[in-house]
Amino acid sequence: MTRATIERLGDAALVVRSPLARALLTDLTTRPLPGVREAVPALEVLTVLYDPLEVGADTLTASLRERLGGLVPGEEEKTRTHVLPVTFDGPDLGWCADHAELGLEDFVGTLCATPLTVAFLGFTPGFAFLTGLPERLRMPRLSAPRERVPAGSVALGGPWAGVYPRETPGGWRLVGRTDAVLFDPWRPEPVLWRAGDRVRFEVRP
Repeated sequence: MTRATIERLGDAALVVRSPLARALLTDLTTRPLPGVREAVPALEVLTVLYDPLEVGADTLTASLRERLGGLVPGEEEKTRTHVLPVTFDGPDLGWCADHAELGLEDFVGTLCATPLTVAFLGFTPGFAFLTGLPERLRMPRLSAPRERVPAGSVALGGPWAGVYPRETPGGWRLVGRTDAVLFDPWRPEPVLWRAGDRVRFEVRP
């Protein structure tokens, strides 16, 4: 069984730390446990919020351990794939290509060929931390963040890739832009993606 720890967080939450955290989220989404109100993913962490009047911490911990014991690594990969058309003209594109020791075309081709995964959501509504970058595409963050990063900017920062859903400050390297709408409060599902979804960039024709 994959190693996991489950700790209490206040009176109505448990923190599950496990490489199977994302698979557990998928499992809880399809087969909710009594008393669980919400499960919030992070990188190999799942915070499970529950109603203590419906289920006790010890009972829920036992149920979560039982679920974890029945999960198969890789099940979480049966998720959606989003293909985002990108215009690669960001102000840091040339710098990033040089840093990766690639020509512009090869840099863009390598990035578009890289399968990315939504590790977790955060920072601002609709922003996803995309994991899966190979070492040479991992870019150091700017020493001084920009005060304004345009909405739709495709960026690289440390081990992460991301797309800014709206104009915000930001310290990642900007390599392109997309028109994809990542957050729309009027949609049935306002945020485009969920933790575990696959993402691929493609060059806009």
